[in-house]
Amino acid sequence: MADLLLTDVAKSYGDVDVLKNIDLDIKTGELIVFVGPSGCGKSTLLRMIAGLEKITGGELQIDGQVVNDMPPSQRGIAMVFQSYALYPHMTVRDNMAFALKIAKKSPEEINAAIDKASRILQLEPYLDRLPKALSGGQRQRVAIGRSIVRDPKVYLFDEPLSNLDAALRVATRIEIAQLKESMPDSTMIYVTHDQVEAMTLASRIVVLANKGIAQVGSPLDLYERPENEFVAQFIGSPAMNLLPGEVIETGARTTVKLDGGGLAVSTVPTNDGDMGLKVKVGVRPEDMVKATGVDYLYEGTVNITEALGEVTLLYFVPEGDADPIIGKLPGIHAEMRSKTVRLGAVPEKVHLFANGQSLLYR
Repeated sequence: MADLLLTDVAKSYGDVDVLKNIDLDIKTGELIVFVGPSGCGKSTLLRMIAGLEKITGGELQIDGQVVNDMPPSQRGIAMVFQSYALYPHMTVRDNMAFALKIAKKSPEEINAAIDKASRILQLEPYLDRLPKALSGGQRQRVAIGRSIVRDPKVYLFDEPLSNLDAALRVATRIEIAQLKESMPDSTMIYVTHDQVEAMTLASRIVVLANKGIAQVGSPLDLYERPENEFVAQFIGSPAMNLLPGEVIETGARTTVKLDGGGLAVSTVPTNDGDMGLKVKVGVRPEDMVKATGVDYLYEGTVNITEALGEVTLLYFVPEGDADPIIGKLPGIHAEMRSKTVRLGAVPEKVHLFANGQSLLYR
Protein backbone atom coordinates (compact mmCIF):
# COMPACT_ATOMS: atom_id res chain seq x y z
CA MET A 1 0.00 0.00 0.00
CA ALA A 2 1.08 3.59 -0.43
CA ASP A 3 1.51 7.11 0.88
CA LEU A 4 0.37 9.98 -1.34
CA LEU A 5 1.83 13.48 -1.28
CA LEU A 6 0.26 16.37 -3.18
CA THR A 7 2.37 19.51 -3.25
CA ASP A 8 0.92 22.77 -4.60
CA VAL A 9 -1.20 20.77 -7.06
CA ALA A 10 -3.32 22.82 -9.48
CA LYS A 11 -5.76 22.22 -12.31
CA SER A 12 -6.85 24.73 -14.93
CA TYR A 13 -8.62 24.66 -18.26
CA GLY A 14 -7.01 27.44 -20.25
CA ASP A 15 -7.36 30.60 -18.18
CA VAL A 16 -9.97 29.06 -15.87
CA ASP A 17 -8.57 27.81 -12.53
CA VAL A 18 -10.46 24.85 -11.10
CA LEU A 19 -8.08 23.91 -8.26
CA LYS A 20 -4.95 25.54 -6.91
CA ASN A 21 -2.54 25.30 -3.97
CA ILE A 22 -3.62 21.77 -3.02
CA ASP A 23 -1.23 20.48 -0.34
CA LEU A 24 -2.17 17.12 1.13
CA ASP A 25 -0.27 14.29 2.81
CA ILE A 26 -2.15 10.97 2.82
CA LYS A 27 -0.66 8.15 4.86
CA THR A 28 -0.86 4.41 4.24
CA GLY A 29 -4.03 2.93 5.75
CA GLU A 30 -6.05 6.14 5.77
CA LEU A 31 -9.53 6.48 4.29
CA ILE A 32 -9.64 10.08 3.09
CA VAL A 33 -12.97 11.56 2.03
CA PHE A 34 -13.24 14.56 -0.30
CA VAL A 35 -16.41 16.60 0.25
CA GLY A 36 -17.62 19.95 -0.95
CA PRO A 37 -20.40 21.65 -2.92
CA SER A 38 -21.13 20.74 -6.53
CA GLY A 39 -18.44 22.08 -8.84
CA CYS A 40 -15.78 22.44 -6.14
CA GLY A 41 -13.40 20.03 -7.92
CA LYS A 42 -13.52 16.94 -5.71
CA SER A 43 -14.03 14.48 -8.59
CA THR A 44 -11.48 16.39 -10.67
CA LEU A 45 -8.90 16.01 -7.91
CA LEU A 46 -9.65 12.28 -7.69
CA ARG A 47 -9.24 11.92 -11.46
CA MET A 48 -5.92 13.78 -11.30
CA ILE A 49 -4.68 11.25 -8.75
CA ALA A 50 -5.89 8.45 -11.02
CA GLY A 51 -4.15 9.95 -14.03
CA LEU A 52 -7.41 10.53 -15.93
CA GLU A 53 -6.92 14.31 -15.75
CA LYS A 54 -3.63 16.06 -16.39
CA ILE A 55 -2.06 17.95 -13.49
CA THR A 56 -1.35 21.49 -14.68
CA GLY A 57 0.69 22.56 -11.68
CA GLY A 58 2.48 21.11 -8.66
CA GLU A 59 3.58 17.56 -7.94
CA LEU A 60 1.91 14.25 -7.07
CA GLN A 61 3.93 11.51 -5.42
CA ILE A 62 2.82 7.92 -4.78
CA ASP A 63 5.18 5.96 -2.52
CA GLY A 64 7.82 8.65 -2.99
CA GLN A 65 7.71 8.50 -6.80
CA VAL A 66 6.59 11.49 -8.85
CA VAL A 67 3.75 10.28 -11.10
CA ASN A 68 2.59 13.48 -12.82
CA ASP A 69 3.34 12.09 -16.27
CA MET A 70 2.86 8.41 -15.48
CA PRO A 71 -0.07 6.71 -17.29
CA PRO A 72 -2.97 5.46 -15.13
CA SER A 73 -2.12 1.79 -15.74
CA GLN A 74 1.27 2.18 -14.07
CA ARG A 75 0.20 4.08 -10.95
CA GLY A 76 -1.01 1.06 -9.00
CA ILE A 77 -4.47 2.54 -8.59
CA ALA A 78 -7.93 0.97 -8.85
CA MET A 79 -11.02 3.13 -9.28
CA VAL A 80 -14.66 2.43 -8.43
CA PHE A 81 -16.99 4.58 -10.50
CA GLN A 82 -20.44 5.93 -9.72
CA SER A 83 -21.94 4.04 -12.67
CA TYR A 84 -20.51 0.57 -11.76
CA ALA A 85 -19.04 0.21 -15.32
CA LEU A 86 -19.60 -3.55 -15.44
CA TYR A 87 -19.54 -5.50 -18.69
CA PRO A 88 -23.19 -6.57 -19.14
CA HIS A 89 -22.40 -9.70 -21.17
CA MET A 90 -19.91 -11.05 -18.60
CA THR A 91 -20.67 -12.92 -15.39
CA VAL A 92 -19.61 -11.53 -12.03
CA ARG A 93 -16.60 -13.86 -12.08
CA ASP A 94 -15.55 -12.74 -15.56
CA ASN A 95 -16.00 -9.05 -14.70
CA MET A 96 -13.71 -9.46 -11.70
CA ALA A 97 -11.19 -11.52 -13.66
CA PHE A 98 -10.99 -9.28 -16.72
CA ALA A 99 -8.17 -6.96 -15.59
CA LEU A 100 -6.13 -9.90 -14.28
CA LYS A 101 -6.45 -11.70 -17.63
CA ILE A 102 -5.26 -8.55 -19.41
CA ALA A 103 -2.29 -8.52 -17.02
CA LYS A 104 -1.61 -12.17 -18.05
CA LYS A 105 -1.98 -13.58 -14.54
CA SER A 106 -2.14 -17.36 -14.24
CA PRO A 107 -5.53 -19.09 -13.77
CA GLU A 108 -4.48 -20.08 -10.26
CA GLU A 109 -3.68 -16.46 -9.30
CA ILE A 110 -6.94 -15.24 -10.84
CA ASN A 111 -9.07 -17.81 -9.03
CA ALA A 112 -7.34 -17.13 -5.71
CA ALA A 113 -7.88 -13.37 -6.06
CA ILE A 114 -11.55 -13.80 -7.01
CA ASP A 115 -12.17 -16.23 -4.15
CA LYS A 116 -10.64 -13.81 -1.65
CA ALA A 117 -12.53 -10.76 -2.94
CA SER A 118 -15.87 -12.57 -3.22
CA ARG A 119 -15.47 -13.88 0.32
CA ILE A 120 -14.76 -10.37 1.68
CA LEU A 121 -17.73 -8.89 -0.21
CA GLN A 122 -20.07 -11.88 0.26
CA LEU A 123 -20.41 -12.38 -3.49
CA GLU A 124 -19.88 -16.16 -3.63
CA PRO A 125 -23.55 -16.95 -4.51
CA TYR A 126 -23.52 -14.49 -7.41
CA LEU A 127 -20.29 -15.34 -9.26
CA ASP A 128 -22.09 -16.99 -12.19
CA ARG A 129 -24.77 -14.33 -12.60
CA LEU A 130 -24.85 -11.53 -15.15
CA PRO A 131 -25.00 -7.93 -13.83
CA LYS A 132 -28.66 -7.59 -14.92
CA ALA A 133 -29.57 -10.30 -12.40
CA LEU A 134 -28.10 -8.30 -9.49
CA SER A 135 -29.46 -5.49 -7.34
CA GLY A 136 -27.82 -2.07 -7.37
CA GLY A 137 -25.96 -2.79 -4.14
CA GLN A 138 -24.70 -6.12 -5.44
CA ARG A 139 -23.48 -4.49 -8.66
CA GLN A 140 -21.55 -1.93 -6.65
CA ARG A 141 -19.97 -4.70 -4.61
CA VAL A 142 -18.87 -6.37 -7.84
CA ALA A 143 -17.30 -3.08 -8.96
CA ILE A 144 -15.45 -2.90 -5.64
CA GLY A 145 -14.43 -6.56 -5.98
CA ARG A 146 -13.00 -5.85 -9.42
CA SER A 147 -10.71 -3.33 -7.72
CA ILE A 148 -9.75 -5.62 -4.83
CA VAL A 149 -8.54 -8.45 -7.07
CA ARG A 150 -5.93 -6.14 -8.57
CA ASP A 151 -4.38 -5.55 -5.11
CA PRO A 152 -3.68 -1.88 -5.92
CA LYS A 153 -1.62 0.61 -3.94
CA VAL A 154 -4.56 3.01 -3.68
CA TYR A 155 -8.32 2.59 -4.00
CA LEU A 156 -10.30 5.51 -5.44
CA PHE A 157 -14.08 5.73 -4.97
CA ASP A 158 -15.99 8.32 -7.03
CA GLU A 159 -19.42 8.75 -5.36
CA PRO A 160 -19.98 4.98 -5.42
CA LEU A 161 -23.31 5.02 -3.56
CA SER A 162 -25.09 7.93 -5.25
CA ASN A 163 -27.05 5.66 -7.63
CA LEU A 164 -28.51 3.57 -4.79
CA ASP A 165 -31.77 4.15 -2.93
CA ALA A 166 -31.66 5.23 0.72
CA ALA A 167 -31.85 1.75 2.28
CA LEU A 168 -29.20 0.31 -0.05
CA ARG A 169 -26.96 3.31 0.58
CA VAL A 170 -26.99 2.60 4.30
CA ALA A 171 -26.32 -1.11 3.81
CA THR A 172 -23.53 -0.59 1.27
CA ARG A 173 -21.95 2.14 3.38
CA ILE A 174 -21.71 -0.31 6.27
CA GLU A 175 -20.19 -2.87 3.90
CA ILE A 176 -17.52 -0.39 2.80
CA ALA A 177 -16.72 0.39 6.44
CA GLN A 178 -16.36 -3.34 7.15
CA LEU A 179 -14.25 -3.73 4.01
CA LYS A 180 -11.87 -1.04 5.26
CA GLU A 181 -11.59 -2.76 8.65
CA SER A 182 -10.73 -6.03 6.92
CA MET A 183 -8.01 -4.25 4.89
CA PRO A 184 -6.39 -1.96 7.49
CA ASP A 185 -3.28 -1.25 5.41
CA SER A 186 -5.22 -0.19 2.32
CA THR A 187 -5.14 3.47 1.34
CA MET A 188 -8.52 4.70 0.15
CA ILE A 189 -9.72 8.03 -1.23
CA TYR A 190 -13.47 8.50 -1.39
CA VAL A 191 -15.47 11.30 -3.04
CA THR A 192 -19.01 12.02 -1.87
CA HIS A 193 -21.53 14.80 -1.46
CA ASP A 194 -23.21 12.89 1.39
CA GLN A 195 -22.14 14.13 4.83
CA VAL A 196 -23.25 10.94 6.55
CA GLU A 197 -20.89 8.91 4.35
CA ALA A 198 -18.07 11.33 5.07
CA MET A 199 -18.62 11.42 8.84
CA THR A 200 -19.00 7.65 9.25
CA LEU A 201 -16.30 6.38 6.87
CA ALA A 202 -13.45 8.87 6.97
CA SER A 203 -10.19 8.77 8.88
CA ARG A 204 -9.90 12.39 7.77
CA ILE A 205 -12.16 14.65 5.71
CA VAL A 206 -10.87 17.12 3.13
CA VAL A 207 -13.39 19.94 2.61
CA LEU A 208 -12.93 21.62 -0.78
CA ALA A 209 -14.23 25.11 -1.56
CA ASN A 210 -13.20 28.21 -3.49
CA LYS A 211 -10.75 26.26 -5.67
CA GLY A 212 -8.78 24.96 -2.69
CA ILE A 213 -8.89 23.20 0.67
CA ALA A 214 -11.08 24.84 3.31
CA GLN A 215 -10.05 22.44 6.12
CA VAL A 216 -8.61 18.98 6.69
CA GLY A 217 -9.28 17.00 9.84
CA SER A 218 -11.03 14.09 11.49
CA PRO A 219 -14.83 14.11 11.22
CA LEU A 220 -15.27 15.24 14.82
CA ASP A 221 -12.58 17.94 14.45
CA LEU A 222 -14.52 19.48 11.59
CA TYR A 223 -17.81 19.15 13.44
CA GLU A 224 -16.61 20.47 16.81
CA ARG A 225 -13.86 22.90 15.74
CA PRO A 226 -14.55 24.30 12.25
CA GLU A 227 -11.89 26.75 11.08
CA ASN A 228 -14.25 28.98 9.13
CA GLU A 229 -17.90 29.76 8.50
CA PHE A 230 -18.01 27.66 5.34
CA VAL A 231 -16.94 24.45 7.09
CA ALA A 232 -19.15 25.27 10.07
CA GLN A 233 -22.23 25.40 7.86
CA PHE A 234 -21.24 22.70 5.39
CA ILE A 235 -20.56 20.01 8.01
CA GLY A 236 -23.64 19.11 10.00
CA SER A 237 -27.31 18.91 9.09
CA PRO A 238 -29.19 21.14 9.57
CA ALA A 239 -26.45 23.73 9.09
CA MET A 240 -24.98 25.71 11.97
CA ASN A 241 -26.90 28.87 12.91
CA LEU A 242 -24.89 32.10 12.55
CA LEU A 243 -26.09 35.15 14.50
CA PRO A 244 -24.42 38.60 14.21
CA GLY A 245 -23.31 40.40 17.33
CA GLU A 246 -20.62 42.43 19.13
CA VAL A 247 -18.10 41.40 21.77
CA ILE A 248 -18.88 43.17 25.07
CA GLU A 249 -16.71 41.15 27.46
CA THR A 250 -13.33 39.54 26.75
CA GLY A 251 -11.13 36.98 28.48
CA ALA A 252 -11.21 33.22 28.92
CA ARG A 253 -14.97 33.46 28.49
CA THR A 254 -16.26 35.84 25.86
CA THR A 255 -19.64 37.54 25.99
CA VAL A 256 -21.35 38.73 22.81
CA LYS A 257 -24.40 40.97 22.61
CA LEU A 258 -26.43 39.73 19.68
CA ASP A 259 -28.10 42.11 17.24
CA GLY A 260 -31.39 40.39 17.98
CA GLY A 261 -31.16 41.27 21.66
CA GLY A 262 -29.86 38.03 23.18
CA LEU A 263 -26.54 37.30 24.88
CA ALA A 264 -24.08 34.56 24.00
CA VAL A 265 -21.30 33.34 26.27
CA SER A 266 -18.49 31.31 24.70
CA THR A 267 -15.39 29.54 25.99
CA VAL A 268 -13.50 30.81 22.91
CA PRO A 269 -10.88 33.14 24.47
CA THR A 270 -10.47 36.75 23.37
CA ASN A 271 -8.14 39.60 24.34
CA ASP A 272 -8.64 43.27 25.29
CA GLY A 273 -8.23 44.34 21.66
CA ASP A 274 -11.33 42.35 20.71
CA MET A 275 -13.66 44.59 22.69
CA GLY A 276 -16.36 45.83 20.32
CA LEU A 277 -15.37 43.34 17.61
CA LYS A 278 -18.18 42.47 15.19
CA VAL A 279 -18.55 38.70 15.15
CA LYS A 280 -20.94 35.95 14.17
CA VAL A 281 -22.00 33.55 16.88
CA GLY A 282 -22.29 29.97 15.64
CA VAL A 283 -24.50 27.41 17.37
CA ARG A 284 -25.55 24.07 15.93
CA PRO A 285 -29.31 23.39 16.00
CA GLU A 286 -28.79 20.27 18.13
CA ASP A 287 -26.87 22.34 20.71
CA MET A 288 -29.74 24.76 21.28
CA VAL A 289 -31.97 24.20 24.31
CA LYS A 290 -35.06 25.92 25.67
CA ALA A 291 -34.05 28.86 27.85
CA THR A 292 -36.01 28.85 31.08
CA GLY A 293 -34.68 32.04 32.70
CA VAL A 294 -34.16 35.64 31.61
CA ASP A 295 -30.88 34.83 29.85
CA TYR A 296 -31.32 33.63 26.30
CA LEU A 297 -29.34 33.50 23.07
CA TYR A 298 -32.22 33.77 20.60
CA GLU A 299 -35.90 34.67 20.84
CA GLY A 300 -38.39 34.29 18.01
CA THR A 301 -41.72 32.96 16.83
CA VAL A 302 -41.72 29.39 15.56
CA ASN A 303 -42.93 29.48 11.94
CA ILE A 304 -42.67 25.77 11.12
CA THR A 305 -42.15 22.58 13.13
CA GLU A 306 -40.96 19.25 11.74
CA ALA A 307 -41.66 16.38 14.11
CA LEU A 308 -39.28 13.55 13.23
CA GLY A 309 -40.14 11.38 16.22
CA GLU A 310 -36.87 11.36 18.13
CA VAL A 311 -36.40 15.11 17.55
CA THR A 312 -38.38 18.16 16.47
CA LEU A 313 -36.97 20.87 14.21
CA LEU A 314 -38.12 24.41 15.02
CA TYR A 315 -37.79 26.97 12.19
CA PHE A 316 -37.64 30.68 12.96
CA VAL A 317 -37.77 32.99 9.92
CA PRO A 318 -36.22 36.39 10.78
CA GLU A 319 -37.26 39.55 8.97
CA GLY A 320 -35.33 40.55 5.86
CA ASP A 321 -33.18 38.14 3.88
CA ALA A 322 -31.48 36.48 6.85
CA ASP A 323 -31.25 32.68 6.87
CA PRO A 324 -33.78 30.82 9.02
CA ILE A 325 -32.72 29.96 12.56
CA ILE A 326 -33.22 26.28 13.38
CA GLY A 327 -33.50 24.59 16.75
CA LYS A 328 -33.36 20.81 17.12
CA LEU A 329 -34.98 19.68 20.35
CA PRO A 330 -35.30 16.06 21.53
CA GLY A 331 -38.80 14.66 21.59
CA ILE A 332 -42.02 15.92 19.97
CA HIS A 333 -42.87 19.63 20.27
CA ALA A 334 -45.48 20.26 17.56
CA GLU A 335 -47.38 22.49 20.01
CA MET A 336 -44.65 25.14 19.75
CA ARG A 337 -45.72 26.27 16.27
CA SER A 338 -46.68 29.98 16.20
CA LYS A 339 -45.42 30.43 19.77
CA THR A 340 -42.60 32.71 20.91
CA VAL A 341 -39.71 30.62 22.16
CA ARG A 342 -36.39 31.48 23.77
CA LEU A 343 -33.36 29.27 23.07
CA GLY A 344 -29.94 29.14 24.71
CA ALA A 345 -26.72 27.11 24.51
CA VAL A 346 -23.94 26.15 26.90
CA PRO A 347 -20.72 28.20 26.42
CA GLU A 348 -18.72 25.15 25.29
CA LYS A 349 -20.98 24.80 22.24
CA VAL A 350 -20.84 28.44 21.12
CA HIS A 351 -18.45 29.26 18.24
CA LEU A 352 -17.18 32.73 17.31
CA PHE A 353 -16.25 33.89 13.80
CA ALA A 354 -14.81 37.19 12.58
CA ASN A 355 -14.33 37.94 8.88
CA GLY A 356 -15.37 34.37 8.13
CA GLN A 357 -12.63 32.76 10.29
CA SER A 358 -12.95 31.07 13.67
CA LEU A 359 -11.43 33.05 16.57
CA LEU A 360 -10.35 29.70 18.03
CA TYR A 361 -7.60 29.33 15.38
CA ARG A 362 -6.02 32.79 15.57
